[in-house]
Amino acid sequence: MDNYRDTAADPLPETELPEAAASEAPGTEASEAEAPEAEAAVRILPVAELHLHIEGTLQPELIFELAERNGITLPYSGLDELRGLYEFTDLQSFLDLYYANMAVLQTEQDFADMTRAYLARAAAAGVRHAEIMMDPQAHLSRGVSLETCVNGVASALATSVKDFGISTMLIAAFLRDLSEESALEVLDGLLAMNAPIGAIGLDSAEVGNPPSKFERLFAKARQAGLRLTAHAGEEGPASYIIEALDVLGVERIDHGIRCMEDPDLVERLVADRIPLTVCPLSNVRLRVVDTLADHPLPAMLAAGLNVSVNSDDPAYFGGYVDDNFAQLGAAFGLSEFDRARLAANSIHSSFASDERKAELVDELNRG
Repeated sequence: MDNYRDTAADPLPETELPEAAASEAPGTEASEAEAPEAEAAVRILPVAELHLHIEGTLQPELIFELAERNGITLPYSGLDELRGLYEFTDLQSFLDLYYANMAVLQTEQDFADMTRAYLARAAAAGVRHAEIMMDPQAHLSRGVSLETCVNGVASALATSVKDFGISTMLIAAFLRDLSEESALEVLDGLLAMNAPIGAIGLDSAEVGNPPSKFERLFAKARQAGLRLTAHAGEEGPASYIIEALDVLGVERIDHGIRCMEDPDLVERLVADRIPLTVCPLSNVRLRVVDTLADHPLPAMLAAGLNVSVNSDDPAYFGGYVDDNFAQLGAAFGLSEFDRARLAANSIHSSFASDERKAELVDELNRG
């Protein structure tokens, strides 16, 4: 796995688009001769996945498998009962189940198996670079050591290029409903063990936990050479996006869809090409929007925002990156131009090296 801790932040270049797509206007369909609808519906584009919580990839079958391996009795009678709990009313209702299911993750092998399962599915979805968030505090609170969770995930990522054709970066995400002191202690532990992390993030319950709560944490991570991203503007207001940028100094915003409530913020995000890692199926499952047809992604594209499509917690939200693209296509009839633009945005918005970005853009162009 690449370790980007010592890599200086590189400026985002202008988004390149495949030559075949560049001649189309945004929001228009290619002619049937150029790209038949059936072909467009199944074509998998090479993308970077930038908003993915590895614990959120635990499929129900793997949860039961790991529970049996570790002698854990689950509070579900079987797969059907567990799947029946995946109808969420808001972010907190999801988080309750998300954290409960983590109980099956006990050993390095458990974390490695979970990570390899994601990588295999992501490769089939067209992911060629993945920046994977992990919640170390959630495991420490269960008595699982930093070494166990970090080394388990990292062992799978170490061979991700050879095994799956996916370059990777591990992001330590901090739980915003816990104290900054707790986060600082964990960051100190990660740095002391020279953990192979390239960035930090901020996730979990957003409302009532503004980014400014973690100013010292992000300052310390910046000093350590780590890249910076944070969830903002999902359930929280657009002002949280401004705080994440101005107080935390983040380079990327996870979610960010509520920026559309603030025209001045939209203008700023467009001018500065700030990446927004949008997760459409997640937004529907967590009732941030009522239906996919209500999602602001088309308006965000029309406004010129630097958005990418990601799966967030795909085991819980009904789809990986390719599923998100497919359902967006069905809901909005995305043109080949828009699909290519979303893919190119994901590549340029990643924390990968310039060399890796160039490789992925070349692959996108060849498609």
